[in-house]
Amino acid sequence: MTTRTTATRNTAIRTLGRPGDLGWVVQAHGEVYAAEYGWDTTFEALVARIVADYTDDRDPAREAAWIAELDGVRAGCVFVVVDPDDKETARLRILLVTPEARGHGLGGRLVDTCLDFARAAGYARMRLWTNHPLVAARRIYLDRGFTLTAEEPHHSFGVDLVGQTYELTL
Repeated sequence: MTTRTTATRNTAIRTLGRPGDLGWVVQAHGEVYAAEYGWDTTFEALVARIVADYTDDRDPAREAAWIAELDGVRAGCVFVVVDPDDKETARLRILLVTPEARGHGLGGRLVDTCLDFARAAGYARMRLWTNHPLVAARRIYLDRGFTLTAEEPHHSFGVDLVGQTYELTL
C-alpha cells in the first residue's frame, strides 16, 4: 500500500481484497454514474459482470485491482485484466474516483499503478474503452501517452454516447 498526505488528507492505493471491496466497486459506479451522467442500472450491471469475471477467473500474475482511499475510506478503484482477444494486451477497466476524493491525484495514481503492474507482468500494450463524457479520465489517459484508436456512437446505459478506445504501447 502506498500512502501520501496532502493538505491534511491521507490518500492511499491498496490492493483490492478486503471484505466489501467488490460490492463497493459495483455500488459506487452505479451511484456516481447515475448522479453525474444519468446512466441507468444497466451500467451497474455491466460493472457487476466485470467484477464477477475478475473474481471468478483471475490470473494473479497478470490481473490485479486496486482501491484508492481518502482518510481511510474507499474513494476509487481500477482493474487490470487480460484482453480476451490479445493475450499481450492488458485492459484497464472500471477506473473511478468518487466526487469527494477528486483533486487529490488518486485517478492518476491508480492509472500509474496499472501501468507499472502491466509492464512488470510483461504486457506489450494497454487498451481501455471509455465514453466521451468522462473528460477527467480522458485527460489522465492522454497525459500518460494513450492515443485514441477508435470511436463509435452507441446508445447504452439509457443515453446516447460515443465509445472511445485508447491504447498505449508499454
